[in-house]
Amino acid sequence: MSMRCLLVDDSIRFLEAARTLLERDGIPVVGMASTGAEALARAAELAPDIVLVDLDLDGENGLDVAAALSRSVSSVIILISTHALEDFQELVAASSARGFLHKSRLSAQAIREVLDDDGADGPT
Repeated sequence: MSMRCLLVDDSIRFLEAARTLLERDGIPVVGMASTGAEALARAAELAPDIVLVDLDLDGENGLDVAAALSRSVSSVIILISTHALEDFQELVAASSARGFLHKSRLSAQAIREVLDDDGADGPT
């Protein structure tokens, strides 16, 4: 699977750091967005393979953004957060996202693990 990525987060500092990290790991970041509306527009325009969506988007619910993205594009959605998965496990499991990554674990390898996960154990 190709790994062209769109990053969705309300922190410019995180977006820049994540872009640098992922591109260094060989994942091209084709775009960045800081709101749900911007994410939908960028996803439609860029057709990324993967969209990483922060759960907390400065007043917007990342789960709602992920649901809207999954209805409008064929990208794989992975939720990200600084909060522990345990805080949101049931919501993440019920969402349209393929899985979850804690921001501190963000890497090409961690994304590959989520993509390779068959879902039997729930989100990563």
